Amino acid sequence: MAADPTTTPDRGLLRRFVTWLPARVDRRVITAAWASLVVQVGIVGTGGLVRLTGSGLGCPTWPRCTDDSLVPTAEMGIHGVIEFGNRMLTFILVIVAVTMFVFVVRMRRERRDLFWLSLAIGLYVPLQAIIGGITVLTNLNPYVVGLHYFASVILVGLATVLVQRVYAAPGPRVRAVPGWYAATAHLTSLLVAVTVIVGILVTGSGPHAGDGGAARNGLNPEFMQHVHSWPAYALLLVTLVLLAGAGRTPPHLRLRLWVGLLLAVEAAQTAVGLWQARAGLPIVLVNIHMVLAVLLVAAMTAVVLHLKASAQAPADVPAYAGSVGTASAASRQDS
Repeated sequence: MAADPTTTPDRGLLRRFVTWLPARVDRRVITAAWASLVVQVGIVGTGGLVRLTGSGLGCPTWPRCTDDSLVPTAEMGIHGVIEFGNRMLTFILVIVAVTMFVFVVRMRRERRDLFWLSLAIGLYVPLQAIIGGITVLTNLNPYVVGLHYFASVILVGLATVLVQRVYAAPGPRVRAVPGWYAATAHLTSLLVAVTVIVGILVTGSGPHAGDGGAARNGLNPEFMQHVHSWPAYALLLVTLVLLAGAGRTPPHLRLRLWVGLLLAVEAAQTAVGLWQARAGLPIVLVNIHMVLAVLLVAAMTAVVLHLKASAQAPADVPAYAGSVGTASAASRQDS
């Protein structure tokens, strides 16, 4: 008698694998989400190391390391090893992104937020790698290098949202803070974006081009440092307003904690920025400053995400949050 094709070993193995996949958010999903954030921040640090050690053209072409070799040769020295090593880390980002996506596939109907976030990160990682390749092919054009860094900024922001969402209840969310507080938080977000973008331009005007033959953007680095400080100090001031007003927000949002974290990152970023400027931009401090910039984005993202609460629990949401009852009723009808 012929074997039933539905009971072949391959189908049985696939069925067991699908059954093993999470059907709800569990420790595996949470771990994968945190891993996504950690590797996205980590690649900023290693990418900064490439640039600050002058290894940006350690592999002079892309996607191969040289025209004749996929890997660095002995003649290329330590710069080739550093640049190629950073390229290999992209595969770790891909593995983590694919793992996260696979972990949420089974719950794609119940947790569309996690499905689309993990898909966006998974598609963005190769795009970031392509931008990195273009930086090499353009001989480290400072604006393309800046775009490559900003791609990491966006990925860190997306990974932060992913981490927050694995802990949050699914379904609609409503504003749970006063309107003036939400507006102040969004103004703070704008200042964070301006500070980071101007910081990218400052770096593009300074001495760390990633290679001795790479061009700078032509801006005056001393003047740009002053320009960079203006939104940074405004950011500190507005964050203090957020911290002072956090006491008038619902305790379960824990905005004091998140705004306090944001303020701590800003203080560290400011201290390192002043130190590196006075010390002549040593590579260790510059690299720390680059990593702190994306941590600043992560902290700001966390603050914004905690301005809203689940519409499923209207009793915990103040009346000024809007049509909470309407949203909750709609959710019950949908279910």
